[in-house]
Amino acid sequence: MKQTRTYAKAPITEAIIDLVVELSEGVTLADLAKILRGRKKIQYPRRSTITKGTGQITLGKELAAQTSQMPVGFAFISGDEKQVLQARIDGFTLSRLAPYGTWDTFRNEARVLWSEYRRVAKPERVTRAAVRYVNRLDLPLPMNDLKDYLTTVPEIAPEIDQGLQHFFLHATIPLHDIRSTLILQETIIDSTDPAHASIVLDIDIARTENLPENDEGLWSLFDDLRVAKNHVFEASITDKTRELIS
Repeated sequence: MKQTRTYAKAPITEAIIDLVVELSEGVTLADLAKILRGRKKIQYPRRSTITKGTGQITLGKELAAQTSQMPVGFAFISGDEKQVLQARIDGFTLSRLAPYGTWDTFRNEARVLWSEYRRVAKPERVTRAAVRYVNRLDLPLPMNDLKDYLTTVPEIAPEIDQGLQHFFLHATIPLHDIRSTLILQETIIDSTDPAHASIVLDIDIARTENLPENDEGLWSLFDDLRVAKNHVFEASITDKTRELIS
Protein backbone atom coordinates (compact mmCIF):
# COMPACT_ATOMS: atom_id res chain seq x y z
CA MET A 1 0.00 0.00 0.00
CA LYS A 2 1.31 3.44 -0.93
CA GLN A 3 1.37 6.43 1.36
CA THR A 4 -1.27 9.00 0.62
CA ARG A 5 -0.56 12.33 -0.98
CA THR A 6 -0.61 15.51 1.07
CA TYR A 7 -3.49 17.82 0.16
CA ALA A 8 -3.58 21.57 0.75
CA LYS A 9 -7.35 21.38 1.26
CA ALA A 10 -7.51 18.09 3.14
CA PRO A 11 -11.21 17.18 3.58
CA ILE A 12 -10.78 15.55 7.03
CA THR A 13 -13.44 16.78 9.46
CA GLU A 14 -12.64 14.32 12.24
CA ALA A 15 -9.86 11.81 12.95
CA ILE A 16 -10.25 9.15 15.63
CA ILE A 17 -7.94 6.67 17.36
CA ASP A 18 -9.97 4.16 19.37
CA LEU A 19 -9.17 1.31 21.74
CA VAL A 20 -11.74 -1.01 23.34
CA VAL A 21 -10.44 -2.71 26.48
CA GLU A 22 -11.27 -4.98 29.39
CA LEU A 23 -10.40 -3.28 32.66
CA SER A 24 -8.96 -4.79 35.80
CA GLU A 25 -11.33 -5.34 38.70
CA GLY A 26 -11.70 -2.46 41.11
CA VAL A 27 -11.18 0.39 38.63
CA THR A 28 -13.87 3.03 39.18
CA LEU A 29 -15.16 6.18 37.52
CA ALA A 30 -13.43 8.14 40.26
CA ASP A 31 -10.15 6.66 39.05
CA LEU A 32 -10.83 7.67 35.45
CA ALA A 33 -11.65 11.21 36.54
CA LYS A 34 -8.02 11.56 37.66
CA ILE A 35 -6.45 10.35 34.42
CA LEU A 36 -4.80 13.68 33.52
CA ARG A 37 -1.94 15.25 35.42
CA GLY A 38 0.23 18.35 35.12
CA ARG A 39 0.52 19.82 31.63
CA LYS A 40 -2.08 17.50 30.14
CA LYS A 41 -4.63 18.55 32.75
CA ILE A 42 -4.06 22.16 31.66
CA GLN A 43 -4.31 21.29 27.95
CA TYR A 44 -7.68 19.56 28.48
CA PRO A 45 -9.35 21.88 31.02
CA ARG A 46 -13.00 20.92 30.47
CA ARG A 47 -14.50 17.66 31.65
CA SER A 48 -17.94 16.19 31.06
CA THR A 49 -19.52 12.87 31.99
CA ILE A 50 -20.19 10.26 29.31
CA THR A 51 -23.41 8.34 29.88
CA LYS A 52 -24.94 5.25 28.33
CA GLY A 53 -28.66 4.85 28.00
CA THR A 54 -30.46 1.69 29.14
CA GLY A 55 -34.09 0.71 28.79
CA GLN A 56 -36.52 -1.81 30.22
CA ILE A 57 -39.99 -2.81 29.04
CA THR A 58 -42.41 -4.38 31.54
CA LEU A 59 -45.26 -6.52 30.20
CA GLY A 60 -48.49 -6.89 32.13
CA LYS A 61 -51.94 -5.38 32.20
CA GLU A 62 -50.28 -2.18 31.08
CA LEU A 63 -47.16 -1.87 28.99
CA ALA A 64 -44.54 0.19 30.83
CA ALA A 65 -41.14 1.40 29.67
CA GLN A 66 -38.33 2.75 31.78
CA THR A 67 -35.11 4.39 30.64
CA SER A 68 -32.06 5.45 32.58
CA GLN A 69 -28.65 6.98 31.99
CA MET A 70 -25.59 5.32 33.47
CA PRO A 71 -22.21 7.11 33.62
CA VAL A 72 -19.46 5.15 31.82
CA GLY A 73 -16.57 7.61 31.72
CA PHE A 74 -15.43 11.14 31.05
CA ALA A 75 -14.68 13.38 28.08
CA PHE A 76 -11.77 15.79 28.46
CA ILE A 77 -11.91 18.70 26.01
CA SER A 78 -8.91 20.73 24.89
CA GLY A 79 -8.79 24.49 25.35
CA ASP A 80 -9.40 25.14 21.64
CA GLU A 81 -12.19 22.49 21.59
CA LYS A 82 -10.52 20.73 18.66
CA GLN A 83 -9.47 17.62 20.55
CA VAL A 84 -11.48 15.34 22.85
CA LEU A 85 -10.16 12.49 24.99
CA GLN A 86 -12.68 9.89 26.12
CA ALA A 87 -11.67 7.78 29.12
CA ARG A 88 -14.34 5.10 29.58
CA ILE A 89 -14.73 1.92 31.55
CA ASP A 90 -14.73 0.07 28.21
CA GLY A 91 -12.05 1.99 26.37
CA PHE A 92 -10.06 4.99 25.22
CA THR A 93 -10.74 7.37 22.32
CA LEU A 94 -8.95 10.46 21.05
CA SER A 95 -10.69 12.51 18.37
CA ARG A 96 -9.35 15.49 16.47
CA LEU A 97 -11.53 17.99 14.60
CA ALA A 98 -10.39 20.10 11.65
CA PRO A 99 -7.83 21.44 11.08
CA TYR A 100 -6.21 18.04 11.32
CA GLY A 101 -2.45 18.63 11.04
CA THR A 102 -0.30 15.49 10.69
CA TRP A 103 -0.57 11.84 11.58
CA ASP A 104 2.65 11.93 13.63
CA THR A 105 1.33 14.75 15.83
CA PHE A 106 -2.04 13.08 16.32
CA ARG A 107 -0.64 9.60 16.97
CA ASN A 108 2.01 10.85 19.39
CA GLU A 109 -0.58 12.77 21.42
CA ALA A 110 -2.79 9.69 21.53
CA ARG A 111 0.13 7.56 22.67
CA VAL A 112 0.96 9.91 25.56
CA LEU A 113 -2.67 10.03 26.67
CA TRP A 114 -3.00 6.26 26.32
CA SER A 115 -0.06 5.89 28.73
CA GLU A 116 -1.97 8.02 31.25
CA TYR A 117 -5.13 5.96 30.72
CA ARG A 118 -3.18 2.72 31.09
CA ARG A 119 -1.52 3.98 34.28
CA VAL A 120 -4.90 4.63 35.91
CA ALA A 121 -7.24 2.08 34.32
CA LYS A 122 -4.76 -0.83 34.15
CA PRO A 123 -6.55 -2.58 31.26
CA GLU A 124 -6.08 -6.33 31.24
CA ARG A 125 -6.25 -6.51 27.46
CA VAL A 126 -7.19 -4.64 24.31
CA THR A 127 -10.05 -6.18 22.32
CA ARG A 128 -10.29 -3.68 19.45
CA ALA A 129 -7.95 -1.11 17.90
CA ALA A 130 -9.20 1.24 15.18
CA VAL A 131 -8.56 4.38 13.21
CA ARG A 132 -11.45 6.28 11.73
CA TYR A 133 -11.38 9.29 9.41
CA VAL A 134 -14.46 11.26 8.43
CA ASN A 135 -14.04 13.30 5.25
CA ARG A 136 -16.35 15.92 3.77
CA LEU A 137 -16.11 16.38 0.02
CA ASP A 138 -17.80 19.48 -1.44
CA LEU A 139 -18.42 18.64 -5.07
CA PRO A 140 -19.46 21.28 -7.64
CA LEU A 141 -22.93 21.31 -9.19
CA PRO A 142 -24.35 20.53 -11.66
CA MET A 143 -22.94 17.02 -11.62
CA ASN A 144 -23.53 14.61 -14.49
CA ASP A 145 -22.27 11.50 -12.72
CA LEU A 146 -21.12 10.93 -9.13
CA LYS A 147 -18.54 8.53 -10.57
CA ASP A 148 -16.67 11.56 -11.87
CA TYR A 149 -15.59 12.14 -8.25
CA LEU A 150 -16.02 8.85 -6.35
CA THR A 151 -15.20 5.31 -7.37
CA THR A 152 -17.63 3.61 -4.98
CA VAL A 153 -21.18 4.84 -5.51
CA PRO A 154 -24.72 3.40 -5.44
CA GLU A 155 -25.89 1.96 -8.77
CA ILE A 156 -29.34 2.97 -10.03
CA ALA A 157 -31.08 0.73 -12.54
CA PRO A 158 -30.90 2.38 -16.00
CA GLU A 159 -34.69 2.15 -16.35
CA ILE A 160 -35.09 4.51 -13.35
CA ASP A 161 -34.51 8.26 -13.37
CA GLN A 162 -30.87 8.84 -12.47
CA GLY A 163 -31.37 11.95 -10.30
CA LEU A 164 -30.02 11.17 -6.82
CA GLN A 165 -31.44 13.31 -4.00
CA HIS A 166 -30.10 11.29 -1.08
CA PHE A 167 -28.28 8.02 -0.42
CA PHE A 168 -26.56 6.12 2.39
CA LEU A 169 -23.99 3.48 1.53
CA HIS A 170 -22.55 1.11 4.16
CA ALA A 171 -20.09 -1.67 3.33
CA THR A 172 -18.12 -3.99 5.62
CA ILE A 173 -15.02 -5.37 3.90
CA PRO A 174 -12.36 -7.74 5.26
CA LEU A 175 -8.76 -6.59 4.77
CA HIS A 176 -6.99 -9.93 4.89
CA ASP A 177 -3.45 -8.61 4.47
CA ILE A 178 -3.61 -6.71 7.78
CA ARG A 179 -6.17 -9.01 9.47
CA SER A 180 -8.57 -6.10 9.88
CA THR A 181 -12.01 -4.97 8.80
CA LEU A 182 -12.98 -1.86 6.85
CA ILE A 183 -16.31 -0.16 7.41
CA LEU A 184 -16.84 2.24 4.50
CA GLN A 185 -19.76 4.68 4.59
CA GLU A 186 -20.88 7.38 2.19
CA THR A 187 -23.86 9.72 2.39
CA ILE A 188 -25.10 13.11 1.24
CA ILE A 189 -25.38 15.82 3.89
CA ASP A 190 -26.78 19.34 3.76
CA SER A 191 -24.46 21.79 2.05
CA THR A 192 -24.02 25.40 3.12
CA ASP A 193 -23.29 26.30 -0.51
CA PRO A 194 -26.08 25.71 -3.06
CA ALA A 195 -23.42 25.44 -5.78
CA HIS A 196 -21.99 22.29 -4.18
CA ALA A 197 -23.13 18.85 -3.03
CA SER A 198 -21.54 17.67 0.22
CA ILE A 199 -20.62 14.00 0.48
CA VAL A 200 -19.32 12.31 3.64
CA LEU A 201 -16.68 9.64 3.05
CA ASP A 202 -16.26 7.77 6.37
CA ILE A 203 -13.40 5.25 6.64
CA ASP A 204 -13.17 3.05 9.76
CA ILE A 205 -10.51 0.31 9.91
CA ALA A 206 -10.27 -1.96 12.95
CA ARG A 207 -8.61 -5.14 14.17
CA THR A 208 -10.21 -7.32 16.84
CA GLU A 209 -8.01 -10.42 16.73
CA ASN A 210 -4.28 -11.11 17.15
CA LEU A 211 -3.75 -7.74 18.78
CA PRO A 212 -0.26 -6.87 20.07
CA GLU A 213 0.25 -7.31 23.80
CA ASN A 214 2.76 -4.46 24.21
CA ASP A 215 2.65 -0.77 23.39
CA GLU A 216 5.35 -0.89 20.71
CA GLY A 217 3.38 -3.46 18.77
CA LEU A 218 0.10 -1.65 19.36
CA TRP A 219 1.31 1.68 17.98
CA SER A 220 3.04 -0.03 15.09
CA LEU A 221 -0.37 -1.54 14.32
CA PHE A 222 -1.94 1.92 14.35
CA ASP A 223 0.63 3.00 11.75
CA ASP A 224 -0.42 0.04 9.60
CA LEU A 225 -4.11 0.88 10.01
CA ARG A 226 -3.42 4.47 8.99
CA VAL A 227 -1.57 3.31 5.84
CA ALA A 228 -4.58 1.13 5.01
CA LYS A 229 -6.89 4.09 5.57
CA ASN A 230 -4.83 6.18 3.16
CA HIS A 231 -5.04 3.43 0.55
CA VAL A 232 -8.84 3.25 0.89
CA PHE A 233 -9.17 7.03 0.59
CA GLU A 234 -7.04 7.22 -2.53
CA ALA A 235 -8.87 4.27 -4.07
CA SER A 236 -12.23 5.92 -3.33
CA ILE A 237 -11.65 9.24 -5.13
CA THR A 238 -10.87 10.25 -8.71
CA ASP A 239 -8.43 12.77 -10.18
CA LYS A 240 -11.26 15.31 -10.37
CA THR A 241 -11.62 15.12 -6.59
CA ARG A 242 -7.86 15.32 -6.16
CA GLU A 243 -7.86 18.57 -8.16
CA LEU A 244 -10.50 20.01 -5.82
CA ILE A 245 -8.53 19.32 -2.64
CA SER A 246 -5.00 19.97 -3.93
